[in-house]
Amino acid sequence: MDGLLQSIRKNTLGISLFAAVTAGLIAATQVITSARIKENQEAHQARTLYQILPQSLDANLHQQTIRVPAPELGLHEPIEIFQAIVEDQVEAVIIPVTAKEGYSGDIHMLVGIWRDGRIAGVRVVSHRETPGLGDKIDIEKSDWILDFEGMYWLGEEDKRWNVRKEGGEFDQFTGATITPRAVVQQVANTLRYFELRRDQILRPAIVTTEPNQTEITEREEADES
Repeated sequence: MDGLLQSIRKNTLGISLFAAVTAGLIAATQVITSARIKENQEAHQARTLYQILPQSLDANLHQQTIRVPAPELGLHEPIEIFQAIVEDQVEAVIIPVTAKEGYSGDIHMLVGIWRDGRIAGVRVVSHRETPGLGDKIDIEKSDWILDFEGMYWLGEEDKRWNVRKEGGEFDQFTGATITPRAVVQQVANTLRYFELRRDQILRPAIVTTEPNQTEITEREEADES
């Protein structure tokens, strides 16, 4: 009987040690994988930023951000906006936004805007739209997204910001209208947001507790008013 108990104890200890080692390996793998995924995502985002604005304009663009309240975009938290700064003046910004009305879900985009309000460029960074139809919003599938460049917002009565079949200036896709409509309207919303928050968005980023990042809060706005 004693031998059996000792055998059970040894087996239990062995199993426990195996479980602990396995759990540790899994945890370590998750940490390494998560860090690598985040690194890859940041690298992809940096490449996309420089598709919209030339790196020669400001090589630190991907590191210079300012956090600005965005209730106009339906967001409760401030968003992080990238700034291209030349001689202490913000020449352009890139605003990350999400179109919620896509056919297959959210469409995540980057919208670049020059300081005078013109679109510098738009890129879709992730989506789940139908291959061969809605995925033409992706620069790798179609040059449709380039039609935004140079466009600007004329106010609430600006009818250009829709697909052609609904009176706008942007082509819809054969068999797919919902996707381009969602992108067009979100870009228009972003331009509207830029105009409403222009002074805040064009305030150069300053060094705070996090390098190259500053935050405009609602309290600051109240103090300024």
